[in-house]
Amino acid sequence: MTRPPARPRLFFSFRSPYSWLTIRRLRAAVPQAFTELDWFPYWDPDARTCAALDERGAEFHYVQMSRAKHLYLLMDTKRLVQGEGVPMAWPIDVDPHWEVPHLGWLAARRAGRAEAFYDEVVAARWERGENICEPKVVAGCAERSGLDPEVVTDAVDDPQLRAEGAACLERAYLDDVFGIPYLKWGRHRFWGLDRLDGFLRLWRPDAPPIPVRAGTDDAGLPDRAEAIVTSGGYDTDTTGGCG
Repeated sequence: MTRPPARPRLFFSFRSPYSWLTIRRLRAAVPQAFTELDWFPYWDPDARTCAALDERGAEFHYVQMSRAKHLYLLMDTKRLVQGEGVPMAWPIDVDPHWEVPHLGWLAARRAGRAEAFYDEVVAARWERGENICEPKVVAGCAERSGLDPEVVTDAVDDPQLRAEGAACLERAYLDDVFGIPYLKWGRHRFWGLDRLDGFLRLWRPDAPPIPVRAGTDDAGLPDRAEAIVTSGGYDTDTTGGCG
């Protein structure tokens, strides 16, 4: 008798608009997604996390994002959110410290508030365009999700959460994660927003169709992606964490 695969793994990043939109659709189809999948945050690590990964023999499958890919990402995300009528504000990332929100999420999960904190962080980043790598922004997200802000903002200095974060990135390395979002169920792997339907057909064939609301509102998005990149706007740092 064939054993069923283990629980699906979802690798997500607060940095990625595709991760945000994929999880939004996933939860519309499977409202219990936070309890029925194993969630792994993924981000560009700082020096301390890199050292911990080196000790584990892990590395990254990402490559640096080109200017052309930045431009495509901006225009593609605008097209997607306009098509679904999703409100969005462009976040600006300058020297971000991605441990702040991602280790903060691990602290929230430890406290049993992973879903509430996730919702607050994505609202801050994608609906209001706030800098979620600023501790004061993350503190506000923590407070609104029913958490002690200091516990969440101090996560970057918590040795246990640092080790847990390194273990998440090691898991991504072992699962050959090369882009976000990434879903893995047994031997089956699905990368990106446009693979979500295939994942759901395999994992939850009885799930209702994903509702997609047509919209024409430009959601306050800029018309010229080129101008954003030229001015040092969206994702001016290194690797291709947005997809």
